[in-house]
Amino acid sequence: MKSALRIACSRSHLQQVRDFVRTYLNSRQLPEITINQVVLAVDEVVANFIIHANGEDESQFLDLELTFENHDLNVEIADHGNTIFLPPPHQSPNLHDYIRQGRKGGMGMTLVNRLMDRVVFFTRGNHTVCHLSKHLN
Repeated sequence: MKSALRIACSRSHLQQVRDFVRTYLNSRQLPEITINQVVLAVDEVVANFIIHANGEDESQFLDLELTFENHDLNVEIADHGNTIFLPPPHQSPNLHDYIRQGRKGGMGMTLVNRLMDRVVFFTRGNHTVCHLSKHLN
């Protein structure tokens, strides 16, 4: 089963994204904790694309596609903005340093990598794509 959504690059569409993912996962009768984890991971990646890659330019858009096959959930988030947005390779930051320094932000992708089984950013043509996957029993 596949489901797709297109949104403009505005934070005002984040609730729509969360609702879209939650509705799709609820139809699979998954545990609430799993649903919450996936919703949070997708929300973080979409927010990063909206804010960091597109500067909240509502003339740009993102496509989300959710598929479920053989107990694997696959999420593809394709950015159709004017820039390539490839985050640096994942590194686990030192949480004690973050707390000691009083830093805010910068932990979202660490969380996404912990919540999902696989997180890959790549380019397709002149667009950036993020593929998230999670094995679900």
